[in-house]
Amino acid sequence: MAVLRFAEVDQDALAQLLARYNLQVITSDDSTDIPGSFWGDEEAGLIDNRLYCRNDTPLHSALHEACHYICMDQSRRKGLHTDAGGDFDEENGVCYLQILLSEHLKDMGKHRMFSDMDEWGYSFRLGSAQRWFEEDAEDARDWLIQHNLIDQHQLPSWQNRI
Repeated sequence: MAVLRFAEVDQDALAQLLARYNLQVITSDDSTDIPGSFWGDEEAGLIDNRLYCRNDTPLHSALHEACHYICMDQSRRKGLHTDAGGDFDEENGVCYLQILLSEHLKDMGKHRMFSDMDEWGYSFRLGSAQRWFEEDAEDARDWLIQHNLIDQHQLPSWQNRI
């Protein structure tokens, strides 16, 4: 199964979701490199508060990079260009939050996100994104709660990490 791509989703809904975090979604021309893309190819890019996507950008990549922006502290966010950085705990928080935010996009949802993450090769100890999320991600959830990015009911706070 192919992963869900930026061109296949309601881009206005994605832009509205991410605008809650002061992130702007910018569509890059299909014939050019994506500005701010750390991995290159079709992977989403970050520069300042702008998330760059092409039509072939996987939606999981767009949400993953957006969640890096949300989860990084203010000092890193101010100088953001291409490399989101972060440590192991933050990376886990990013993965967890991208799953939660996928539920706010009618074209995605967490089960499609699980499938796309597995298809793309995200690596989790239990062998799948869903098993990690449901059985092994308490540390990621706690990290997000500690930084006021979600509440005890796993609902987004709609604010960036301070």
